[in-house]
Amino acid sequence: MKRVRAQLSIGQLARRAGIGQSAVRYYERTGLLPQPDQTASNYRVYPDEAVMRVNFIRRAQQLGFTLEEIKGLLEMRVNRRTTCADVRSRAHAKITDIETRIQSLRRMSRALAKLADECEARSDGVGCPLLEYLEGRI
Repeated sequence: MKRVRAQLSIGQLARRAGIGQSAVRYYERTGLLPQPDQTASNYRVYPDEAVMRVNFIRRAQQLGFTLEEIKGLLEMRVNRRTTCADVRSRAHAKITDIETRIQSLRRMSRALAKLADECEARSDGVGCPLLEYLEGRI
């Protein structure tokens, strides 16, 4: 007996995955989600597996992976030669990237706090060090 694959509309896929239809279309345009089959009346129909793939994409985004990195992870997922060590290497590279961004955000935070303190310290009420900095005057 042949198993019939479930076919989901774009709305059904979006609801099951907890995203908007525009996100589904975006994932298609960027190649993260394969182009779906279409009915005779041109409606997109997705297999049940598309929900799992969208969830994979969303979870990878939550961990900080870019869409390009997610493409690589999806390729690794289907490549039988991929080892856990290969995936771990990608994870460590992402950890390093995140830690670098955290350091950069801390520097930005300190610089902004300093400028905000200078604004507060200005008792004459004339000018604003933060705005002057942004304008390139200090």
